[in-house]
Amino acid sequence: MQTANKFSVARYAPQRGPVAKLTARDSVLRRLDWPILLSAFALSALGSLLVWSATRNRTTLNQGDPYYFLLRHAMNTGIGLVLMIGTIALGHRTLRGVVPILYGLSLVLIIAVLTPLGATINGAHAWIVIGGGFSLQPSEFVKITIILGMAMLLAARVDAGDLAHPDHRTVMKALCLAAAPMGIVMLMPDLGSVMVMVVIVLGVLLASGASNRWVAGLLASGAAGAVLIWQLGVLDEYQINRFAAFANPELDPAGVGYNTNQARIAIGSGGLTGSGLFKGSQTTGQFVPEQQTDFVFTVAGEELGFLGAGLILVLLGVVLWRACVIARETTELYGTVVCAGIIAWFAFQAFENIGMTLGIMPVAGLPLPFVSYGGSSMFAVWVAIGLLQSIRVQRPLSA
Repeated sequence: MQTANKFSVARYAPQRGPVAKLTARDSVLRRLDWPILLSAFALSALGSLLVWSATRNRTTLNQGDPYYFLLRHAMNTGIGLVLMIGTIALGHRTLRGVVPILYGLSLVLIIAVLTPLGATINGAHAWIVIGGGFSLQPSEFVKITIILGMAMLLAARVDAGDLAHPDHRTVMKALCLAAAPMGIVMLMPDLGSVMVMVVIVLGVLLASGASNRWVAGLLASGAAGAVLIWQLGVLDEYQINRFAAFANPELDPAGVGYNTNQARIAIGSGGLTGSGLFKGSQTTGQFVPEQQTDFVFTVAGEELGFLGAGLILVLLGVVLWRACVIARETTELYGTVVCAGIIAWFAFQAFENIGMTLGIMPVAGLPLPFVSYGGSSMFAVWVAIGLLQSIRVQRPLSA
């Protein structure tokens, strides 16, 4: 008999009671989690200002229009909000029924990246160029399909009341479901996205109540896999150089270590209150590369100081806290597992992005959720917010 981990799912049982309905007294708007929604929107709004500050003087990027990235970031946020609303309208339970279709579509998209349709941007062959200056990074949406697919498998028999927690066969199926797209993304290679997916899988397993042996085995396999990837030379040279620069910050400060050195200078110069928006010398001098995407946190550190950068952390903390509350309040394992996957995703990606600007994590090319410029990332995180809101809205009325 397997032993479930401490995240026991004994409280889950088949739901036969009424669920949330659209009534004047108990409308969707009243049941939304407003702290998480307002915090996510505040992050996107703040990101618009930081992206604008980072790009308004970079004529080689903004095509001579200082508002180019500001308007596109605002447009991406608007599309993200529409996707969130659509996700809430469909509901996480409806999406549960079409997970095989979504999973298959995500596989097609990431396979397409490996064909001539794929494009290399900033050293990563992880994009599909659509045209008109627009591109798509399918690996961002794979994070969502992994969460939904694993949740569907792990929660099926638990929510039906057949099992107290997922059995070994179910866990194996869920891991295989996640392994297929992760393997394809690794071939790009997009190491940063794979790192996030591994953490998502861990979060999902912990929340599902699967045996502790699976969690321990996954950690051991991950360590062995990292060594194997390094030995087989799967990583590109620029990725190896990033790890080398992380291990030795003094290594080639004018080359491979340039980004992180300039990032720390920018953040350190901000002090308590910063130099003021649009007044940062490192930002206006364009010393920090990719400042609108991977290194957007350096703009906050330099121009808004410790207080402004701290505000970003507080807002991210509110998003994670409310996601934990939603996970705790739902009475179905499927909802809890979906929440756990999103929490693991947001928490690790934010930690990695901010950590690499501070020199405590290697550079992995991951955007800061809601803040960094990038359509695919923005769309994916707002769909995730829609899933969280749907789980809260559709919980039983007695919950």
